[in-house]
Amino acid sequence: QVQLVESGGGLVQTGGSLRLSCAASERTFSVYTVGWFRQPPGKEREFVTAITSSGGSTDYADSVKGRFTISRDNAKNTVYLQMNSLKPEDTANYYCAAGFSMSDSPRAYRYWGQGTQVTVSS
Repeated sequence: QVQLVESGGGLVQTGGSLRLSCAASERTFSVYTVGWFRQPPGKEREFVTAITSSGGSTDYADSVKGRFTISRDNAKNTVYLQMNSLKPEDTANYYCAAGFSMSDSPRAYRYWGQGTQVTVSS
């Protein structure tokens, strides 16, 4: 059982930046693909980005390409999401998740964190 804890959310103005972290409880975290998803108020959870276990491959939703960057430090059991040029439409609860395949579907991920809120003011 892998426990994931997100941190780094908060309130930021349009155009600002935040870096989210996803810390895992297990050293085996390095074998998992990790994805970030977000759930805006009143909407369904949506894919943001994912990174393979080695960090060699990444995928991004079109809405965040060029603004968000995912990375990982397996020695620290942590995945990061650097978010730049934030927009009000990025406001959501952000979740990290771990699974065994690169996918934009939440169903592909076995373990989930509790989420961290990101609010972008206009």
